[in-house]
Amino acid sequence: MRRRTFTTATASLTAAALLPTTPSNGSTRVGMSDADRLARNFADLVQDDNEGRTGIRLETRALAHAQHALDLQAVGQATTRVRHRLYYLAAAFTGTALWAAVEAQEPQRAQKHLNKAMTLAGMAGSSEMQMRLWGHAALLAFQQQHMHDALAAAEAGRRAHVCRSDALFRSLASARLAGILSAVGEAAAALRTLEHAEKTYERADMGEQRATWMSFYDRAELNGLAALVMGRIGRHDEAEARLHRTLALLRPDFHRNRAYYTIHLALAQLAQGEGDQAVNTALPLLSKGSAASLAGRSRRLLHQFDRGLRELAPGAGFVIEWQDRLAEGEKEL
Repeated sequence: MRRRTFTTATASLTAAALLPTTPSNGSTRVGMSDADRLARNFADLVQDDNEGRTGIRLETRALAHAQHALDLQAVGQATTRVRHRLYYLAAAFTGTALWAAVEAQEPQRAQKHLNKAMTLAGMAGSSEMQMRLWGHAALLAFQQQHMHDALAAAEAGRRAHVCRSDALFRSLASARLAGILSAVGEAAAALRTLEHAEKTYERADMGEQRATWMSFYDRAELNGLAALVMGRIGRHDEAEARLHRTLALLRPDFHRNRAYYTIHLALAQLAQGEGDQAVNTALPLLSKGSAASLAGRSRRLLHQFDRGLRELAPGAGFVIEWQDRLAEGEKEL
């Protein structure tokens, strides 16, 4: 098989270094065992993302795996079932590259990955993967302030067939839609949609086997998404309460999400005029070893917090302490 190398300005990784170049059975026939091996690699990438090992390295690794899934299509014979599975995995890996680019706020790369991933998900015939990608598309449009596109993407995600057949997927799609509705000023619709997300979550069978990428969505994440809705409609006390619940329930290995929601907690406290408390909440994020989780969206929020703090209490002792620690922390960011 032809080996392909993926490069960026800061990282270079080859598919050949990551993956075998022939089917595992040594023949010209590609089987489900080859797809299963890739699926295990996808699970590893999902875990790396959850633990905060995101960024350009994750994006590049995901693209290498996606290409390998496509290259396997050309190696030899395969059943229709295997081919659909390989297209699904190529879409899944490309979707992870998309997410890494969104998280890093690299919209041009993210859009390219989105277009490719949507095509692959269609070829795989996977409503579940399309729903995942619509969620990422909504966030990408939101980051670029294309709010009508963000709303349309979130609505498309909730219309996906998998949301009709699985309550947990419908809950996630509804929570994401509520977030976009709150951002465009539709407070009443956002609250109705969030209530639907919460009621639907209670009906979901949590013991059911689902796609690996869906493992992040639990009660902690639902509370986190609800907190974002509350913050955007000005109910900062409720946002704070939700965020405390999120952080209490969040799994220990979800380092990136813990940093993300901790910053939102500090912002909610700041919005209520509790500058000193907000600093106490945010300071641990600047400790040695924690700064690694402050990339992309979290880093942008950290600087948003810094600006808001300086506007709230310029010259206050806790503000000066924060700025000193932030200057030190910037060396690690």
